[in-house]
Amino acid sequence: MRLVAAKTTRASGVGRWATVRAVMLTDLLEDISQAPESLFEDAVWDSFNAWTNSRGITLYPAQEEASLALLAGDNVILATPTGSGKSMVANAAHFFALARGQRSFYTAPIKALVSEKFFALCEIFGAENVGMMTGDATVNSNAPIIAATAEIVANIALREGADAKIDQVVMDEFHYYSEPERGWAWQVPLLELPKAQFLLMSATLGDTAWLEEDLTERTGRDTTYVGGAERPVPLDFHYVFSPVHETIEELLADGKAPIYVVHFSQREATERAQALTSMSIITAEEKTRIAEEIGDFRFTTTFGKTLSKLLRRGIGVHHAGMLPKYRRLVERLSQTGLLKVICGTDTLGVGINVPIRTVLITGLAKYDGTRQRILKSREFHQIAGRAGRAGYDTEGTVVVEAPEHERENVKLRRKAGDDPKKRKKIRKKSARDGEVSWSENTFERLKVAEPEELTSQFKVSNSMLLNVVARPGNGYEHMRHLLRSNHDPRAKQNRDIIQAVNLFRGLINAGVVERTPDSPAYRPYTLTQELDRDFALNQPLSPFALAFLTLLDPESETYTLDVISAFEAILDDPRQLLQAQQTAARGEEIAALKAEGVDYTERMAIIEDVTYPKPLADELDEAFDTFTQGNPWAKEFELSPKSVVRDMIEHAMTFSDLIATYGLARSEGVVLRYLTDAWRTLSYSIPDAYMNDELEDIVVWLGELIRQVDSSLIDEWAHMTGADQPVSQDTIDRELAFGVEDPTALTANRRAFTIMVRNYFFRLVELFAYEKENQLAEMLDYLEPDSRVDWPAAMDDYFDEYDDVDLGPDARGPEFFHLADTTGRSWSVTQIIKDPEGDNAFQLHGTVDLNASDEAGEVRLSSLKIVGG
Repeated sequence: MRLVAAKTTRASGVGRWATVRAVMLTDLLEDISQAPESLFEDAVWDSFNAWTNSRGITLYPAQEEASLALLAGDNVILATPTGSGKSMVANAAHFFALARGQRSFYTAPIKALVSEKFFALCEIFGAENVGMMTGDATVNSNAPIIAATAEIVANIALREGADAKIDQVVMDEFHYYSEPERGWAWQVPLLELPKAQFLLMSATLGDTAWLEEDLTERTGRDTTYVGGAERPVPLDFHYVFSPVHETIEELLADGKAPIYVVHFSQREATERAQALTSMSIITAEEKTRIAEEIGDFRFTTTFGKTLSKLLRRGIGVHHAGMLPKYRRLVERLSQTGLLKVICGTDTLGVGINVPIRTVLITGLAKYDGTRQRILKSREFHQIAGRAGRAGYDTEGTVVVEAPEHERENVKLRRKAGDDPKKRKKIRKKSARDGEVSWSENTFERLKVAEPEELTSQFKVSNSMLLNVVARPGNGYEHMRHLLRSNHDPRAKQNRDIIQAVNLFRGLINAGVVERTPDSPAYRPYTLTQELDRDFALNQPLSPFALAFLTLLDPESETYTLDVISAFEAILDDPRQLLQAQQTAARGEEIAALKAEGVDYTERMAIIEDVTYPKPLADELDEAFDTFTQGNPWAKEFELSPKSVVRDMIEHAMTFSDLIATYGLARSEGVVLRYLTDAWRTLSYSIPDAYMNDELEDIVVWLGELIRQVDSSLIDEWAHMTGADQPVSQDTIDRELAFGVEDPTALTANRRAFTIMVRNYFFRLVELFAYEKENQLAEMLDYLEPDSRVDWPAAMDDYFDEYDDVDLGPDARGPEFFHLADTTGRSWSVTQIIKDPEGDNAFQLHGTVDLNASDEAGEVRLSSLKIVGG
């Protein structure tokens, strides 16, 4: 055995190992390959045990039982408590598959957890052996171990079926099988990958006897259930009546940090973190250490600057609205133990590796997207189970806050003391009308309740049909198997069959699928064009968007924007952004009505009809009515005209501009996800016949903008391959950089950067036209004082001569924008301001600093002046 224990440490009681020379599991494969075939399993097991021992880890009985069952080739359902080491069993599964020369997939419900697991697997197996697929970014996609979202694995299973190159699937947080919108993705691999070995893991599964029987029947493997183990770190539960900040102070004083404060909205989490800055949470020494850990990390966005201040006070924020790079930083800092309080949402219950001692739950009711309701038992235990770190804490602490009215009543009783007269006069407060509240009885019930039983959430979609049609073999049999052997009752299966037929007719009518006379009888239908694996017809209304393109006039000056609007109408709504757009539109309308002297009551009535921008709403609605006559299935879905990408293009906005314009600092991650969905849809869904140079430019620009906002996953993986070995295109798939050859520098993508420069100068012109002198000053506040324009004076000079600025399509054209000498690292730009007289007398002259632009991830100038008049 070549294993030599490396010198190992754990940073401040955290779960990630730091090593002088970390021994990886892959280092042991050579020894295993030399073992006789009859001793292969013994050699694999001995190697895995030696590796865990070298890290000072002794497997719990449940871990050993599950791992040995996996080595024997069984499926395993691992239903042990949070903190009982399920991740180590997953590591064993991947190692066993690797030793056999097999390919394994790890799946998780959210991209943040996939990212977390990706880096952990890289540390254990080496970056060259691990890849990642999230739909947004694909890294090292041919690796033998892949971390992916459940949807990615489900789509591969649909596209390739039993022939998929997936020998093993590790499904973490398997209770997501019961999620109404996404549960189908946890079920499909079980149905379509009969040759694969499955490891299904969750602390909250309920009764799984039916699932054990089903898995065994489908795969021909025994299925071992491992559950009922005692939690390694017991939990101490408390229900308190003190205000949150007082509770936090007490917990800190009692040595209960790190504390994760759970909220059920991103706004509340961020506001709570900012409210805690008045408290002294960390020492001067810890402040210095945090600054060292942060190092030269770039806080490039509005929220980033807020987060930087919070982190330096020992306070973290963690929720899905954040950019991935900020969540990763918070997780990394939490590993050091330097963050004493982390304010976040219940995403922590989905297994993010943030080591904490105490979970403070601010309430037991949440809005689930439809209504306000009390937490389910499964949700409560998922959140509470994150408390306590095995090997470091003797117990975890779970604290639940009483609702505000109960806290007020306790305060009144304390004030009244033991005086019966005063107590009799107390007027008890109650929950506000319509508010879903909880009590200590609710808390006691949830504390002991068993998790709800898993329920099938199988559903049919266009994406499912397209994948199955693309699969080689008998398409009818593939679909019949999927619809008749899923976990739904017969009546639900019958409804899904009808839905599948209607959807399929829609794909035929849209020209996406066609009947081919020469095809074999078992495969009469084929796709009209070869689809990329990431083809974006995953929105139910994609066939409608493709049909709507036939109604557009390619010669229209708004054609490009109209194509974008057609596809934005079928994307999921970025709710926070649309709400902000509506608020802004109503604010502008109120200001205009006030200026016109309209009275308050009439103003309020008028603005009720003002909403966020909905380009082509009437045309889209009319076309949709016609479309549904031949495609009745489409009536089940809702068309949603909106303008996000179009808004950015029309106003030449960067990501930072969009966030600042609509005050979306808390929702940067939501905005980035929407833009990524839009980019993927535009990239893969627009047929060549409808694509023009302008659309291609927009796709290139949008892809590079997204990558520059946050490429943290790609950058960190590239770094992990080793500083002494440059990352080449052989090492990193071209997929990962949105088509860009160099995934690090903004200016390396010359086409995208040129578009960004053009947009930047038109943005200056637009702000000038609307006399937004403060926004212009903020946009250019990085310039040295002697390089800044006196905007008020320049506006006075211009508007003394002209009534307005022409911002029409021609004003963006090459006649008014000139780039000179683009061979070096400074580009000279001239932007003519289009005046109504055609004098072209006023011009912006700027120098683009390419090095500074690479550093900032956005266009930066070294000088700017306005001439004319």
